[in-house]
Amino acid sequence: MRETPSSAVYVVDDDALIRQSLAGLFRSARLPVVTFASAQDFLARPRTEDPGCLVLDVLLPGLSGLDLQEELGKTNARIPIIFLSGHGDIPMSVRAMKSGALEFFTKPYDDESLLAAVRNAIARPHDTPTKLKRGTGSSLETIIGSSLAMQTVHRQISMVASADSTVLILGETGTGKELVAREIHALSSRSRRPLVSINCAAIQPSLITSELFGHEKGSFTGALHRRIGRFELADGGTIFLDEIGDLPAETQVALLRVLQEREFQRLGGNQTIQVDVRVIAATNRDLRAAIADGSFRSDLFYRLNVFPIRLPPLRERTKDIPQLVQHFLRMYGGATGSSVRSVDAKILDILQRHSWPGNIRELQNVIQRWAIGCDAEDLPVHAATTAASPVDPVEAGAEPSPHGTLTFRAHVEALQRRLIQQALMAVGGNQSEAARRLGLHRGSFVKLLKKYRPLAG
Repeated sequence: MRETPSSAVYVVDDDALIRQSLAGLFRSARLPVVTFASAQDFLARPRTEDPGCLVLDVLLPGLSGLDLQEELGKTNARIPIIFLSGHGDIPMSVRAMKSGALEFFTKPYDDESLLAAVRNAIARPHDTPTKLKRGTGSSLETIIGSSLAMQTVHRQISMVASADSTVLILGETGTGKELVAREIHALSSRSRRPLVSINCAAIQPSLITSELFGHEKGSFTGALHRRIGRFELADGGTIFLDEIGDLPAETQVALLRVLQEREFQRLGGNQTIQVDVRVIAATNRDLRAAIADGSFRSDLFYRLNVFPIRLPPLRERTKDIPQLVQHFLRMYGGATGSSVRSVDAKILDILQRHSWPGNIRELQNVIQRWAIGCDAEDLPVHAATTAASPVDPVEAGAEPSPHGTLTFRAHVEALQRRLIQQALMAVGGNQSEAARRLGLHRGSFVKLLKKYRPLAG
């Protein structure tokens, strides 16, 4: 009998500190997590359900991570596997990726990237291949939006996925650039090979070249063993270079050679290594401005800019907000046990009028807090204060600080006062109706009313 897949994340790592760290990371994202110290412990677990995703260390005592991957393959278990290892230099890591693992992360890992990979793995159907049909125009569940701007993005993804061209994704922070990279890979002929991600801004400039291309033992102080770089691990698949605009000048030269010649040498080595890798890059910077100020090479830009995709900020696609809100409510509602399943039209209007400087990531955080239940009824007020038209804080009753300036808190309180006052005036002083129009529980409204009564009465 086939086991039923769950949303749980199973972690197999012999390092107790790593297990504890990963468990904390996944639980903070409201994902169930179970940890094991060895592959044998994992195989001996009660067979009631398959995990939604398996985060697996490569080097384990007894059965290695690759051995466990092979054992699962023999039983026809379709468990998405993400490899995590501090030993990026061992050939077994490469073999594991080429055997069907979704992704490979090296320690120390980037929390956000790992969480995104795990959520993507859980969202995949376990009883069907991970490769999606091409030419259908369908999107992965994690990319939400049917506005005109997003329809353009979906068309571009469908066009370029099968072309195997280099892609440059442009957009502000929080617009979903990594999700687009994942969908391009999933729709491509490389979908069964590894997608290797690296955030160029999250790694020290002195280490980025080694991280991308690897190094030989003794090539620099601290190089105690050979290290396989991300390009070598991605051979046959796709490499996603996030925040490419932050790449140091010397590494830009090495990357340019890989794009031109499809070959490189490890740091300190003399062996030329050829790779078949598709490159997808992303940045929130204006690369043309970076070229003008000399921080980015123009020849590298033109090599990367074969097929540009611009992701619109959320303020330019506000029609997608209702879909996004429902998506995030479904994502977090089940994990948190929240009773919130939808929002009314007035709250959606408030959310759509907010500028969302943090884009989709900011909206996601707001809905997650709402689903958790932390002051949920007050969240629409917060959104309204950020979305409301400018109000003179002094006119609204805000008091300056001792230094003669208005604090952020004074601004927010002034806007709250104005909203309460306007709501009461609109309904002739009916507190229950005013609370309903503001999207508040009556008790919360009364508390605010008592706080601001001298100005709201």
